[in-house]
Amino acid sequence: MSQAARFGARHITRGIGRMSQHVLKSGRGAFVMTDEGKRLLDMTSGIGVVNLGHCHPAVTKAAQEQCATITHAQVNIGYSVAQLDLVKELLTIMPHPSLDTFFLWNSGSEAVEAAIKVARMVTGRPNLIVVQGSYHGRTNATASMTRSKTVYSEGVSPFMPGVYTTDFPYYAHMFKPVNTPTDELVDFCLKRLELMLKQETSPRDTAAFILEPVLGEGGYVPAPSAYLHGLRSICDKHGIMLVADEVQSGFGRTGKMFAVEHSGVRPDMMTFAKGLANGYPLSGLVASKAVMDVMPPGSMGGTYAGNAVACAASRATIETFRRERVLENVAARSEQLMKALTNMRQQPFGHVIEDIRGLGLMIGVQFQSNSSEPIAPRLSQACLKRGMLLMSTSSFDVIRWIPPLTVSEEELAQAVEIFQASLEEVVSQQS
Repeated sequence: MSQAARFGARHITRGIGRMSQHVLKSGRGAFVMTDEGKRLLDMTSGIGVVNLGHCHPAVTKAAQEQCATITHAQVNIGYSVAQLDLVKELLTIMPHPSLDTFFLWNSGSEAVEAAIKVARMVTGRPNLIVVQGSYHGRTNATASMTRSKTVYSEGVSPFMPGVYTTDFPYYAHMFKPVNTPTDELVDFCLKRLELMLKQETSPRDTAAFILEPVLGEGGYVPAPSAYLHGLRSICDKHGIMLVADEVQSGFGRTGKMFAVEHSGVRPDMMTFAKGLANGYPLSGLVASKAVMDVMPPGSMGGTYAGNAVACAASRATIETFRRERVLENVAARSEQLMKALTNMRQQPFGHVIEDIRGLGLMIGVQFQSNSSEPIAPRLSQACLKRGMLLMSTSSFDVIRWIPPLTVSEEELAQAVEIFQASLEEVVSQQS
């Protein structure tokens, strides 16, 4: 451990869990450098944030120029040119034209909390439904909605009341075999939701159904299209708002700008953050003007909401997606990664790898739980030893791949090579 890391351990709360004791000093593209000069291949993208890679030149330039213009244009005082320019860009990439009115904040958790306020105001109802395995944040309200791990809420209750949990079509949650037909899982979950609305929270008391189109902390599990269409139908039937939490799955991560586009389902509201500004703190909530304008003036805002520098960085991020044809690279690299992982599952790790799933470059590898010591955390450390950042996730034994969307074919091939060597080491130790 370096002297700087020892200082951090002494003065920064231990409540922040870390996969390493490295002190990160700089980054460029798919790599980061530590204070001791160690170069690490980053397959985490800062947990899905720097989708264009670290310090993308276009984003850096936009932020630098904005810093020399105005850094803080407070939203409750007036409009910001940087924010208005960003909104013009956001309108061009929304998954449905009805999503045309925005509130820009700082973090994903805050965006979700804003969605709660709007849903309750629109419907006049108090309750919320979330799914098993969901992650919506660590604040008091969002931790009360998170179902991926108990560590986010353990020992610090009471939490916000009125949150109900229903099933998500994921075989592991339901103690089903990995090859259980998707239709069977979807049918069960939709019937379970209808029963919940009869037994636990009536439609007249239910404001919103909130879910991630791809479970993030819950295991990188895409929601089947049939499930999303079923939710849309149930929400329409009962006047419940359908909220898509695209904080992690948005901004190209799944191969489309937003994960809901794979199904064509229209959410009533959508939250986003992470890849929005490629590393600058910025989040958003979007809905129709009719929905968003139910909030009275002064009910929304915040000191740093829609910060001008972050907005400028975000606008440059969206422009870069178009100019550099980033989604085309996502498609190619996704195919490359899925093929490599599938080959590993066939030989030589068929007895270890239970499932490979995902969309675009949001891919989860789940291992068979035959050991009292999970494979994923040890695999993450083995990769780190070989110079690569790769993280585990969920209460199950899952590794998540979140490389920069600009990762090259050669960089991804290097990552796969490190992954295979690391997995071979972990499996040999287990035998």
